[in-house]
Amino acid sequence: MHVAVVLGTRPEIIKMSPIIRYCEELDLDYSLIHTGQHYSYEMDAAFFHDLKLPKPGHKLNVGSGTHAEQTGKIMVGLERILIHDRPDVVLVQGDTNTVLGSALSAAKLNVDVGHVEAGLRSWDRTMPEEINRILTDHLSRYLFAPTEKARTNLLQEGIDGEKIRVTGNTVVDAVLQNIEIAEQRSHILHDLDLEPGKYFLLTAHRQENVDDRAKLENLIVAMQDLYSIYGLPILFPAHPRTLKRLNEFGLPVPEGVYVLEPQGYLEFLLLEKSARAILTDSGGIQEEACILHVPCITLRENTERPEALDTGGNILAGTEPKRILQAVSTTLSTEATWMNPFGDGQSGKRIIEVLLSDR
Repeated sequence: MHVAVVLGTRPEIIKMSPIIRYCEELDLDYSLIHTGQHYSYEMDAAFFHDLKLPKPGHKLNVGSGTHAEQTGKIMVGLERILIHDRPDVVLVQGDTNTVLGSALSAAKLNVDVGHVEAGLRSWDRTMPEEINRILTDHLSRYLFAPTEKARTNLLQEGIDGEKIRVTGNTVVDAVLQNIEIAEQRSHILHDLDLEPGKYFLLTAHRQENVDDRAKLENLIVAMQDLYSIYGLPILFPAHPRTLKRLNEFGLPVPEGVYVLEPQGYLEFLLLEKSARAILTDSGGIQEEACILHVPCITLRENTERPEALDTGGNILAGTEPKRILQAVSTTLSTEATWMNPFGDGQSGKRIIEVLLSDR
């Protein structure tokens, strides 16, 4: 059996890494295809280095562009590879344009699609990611749901239960495999003169937040107030898209907020683990915060990770400053004793075993 693993962004590299490692361990016939949706060293190549992953055998170099431009370039580039290589399964992860473009290309060539992290729903179809998730799930032959809630979502949409396997989330595998390595190898806290629990960690990259001037300005005001109240530095590893919008909108970075270059995976993992709290609009970081038992304030009105909300360690706050400050106050008073709801760290192995057992 030949498995084509397709990825294109930083989160996909992280969450596919346990699957790639298990393919290597089994000496499985597989290929690694990178679409180039993320293409800078900091957002891409550094992660292959940090995670000690093999270099992709194919690169599409699609770069930035509109949703249609990216998806179209991915379909055209991947189609050529699939026609030549004829894999048995194309494996994709998550909700990016890479995922949808790859699923469409494979399905039209009658190549089975396996969707890692299937069944997540925010119930907000104004989000491009939600459209990508739904379409990919309905194109897939194998749906690897991370939780029972995700499985229920798929069943409610009429997807055949025989196609669904609850495997846990590969993000748990990645965190557990790498946190000790990060603690041994990374000196990021020392380099930035930080003490554990004495800073906040901020990320913001989603289109609905950073492309909206009013929402982005609200986030700036909230960070200004947060620093005023707590006096703790706010570390902001800034996505290139967010920096571009801050400059375009003429929004200054307030006192107490320290803009950093995008960090390597090991460095960022350690920053997460040692933060007093994390403020983010990222789905994957919500999961990582939950796994690491760090309070998380989600800068959105919805989330496709309701399991994190159920633990009490994650609160939806949107972008209104008062709600964000209230959420911070609430999470800081919550004892971090919740159970990780996303799996046991064996998800990558389960996914490959499902594919092997079906051939």
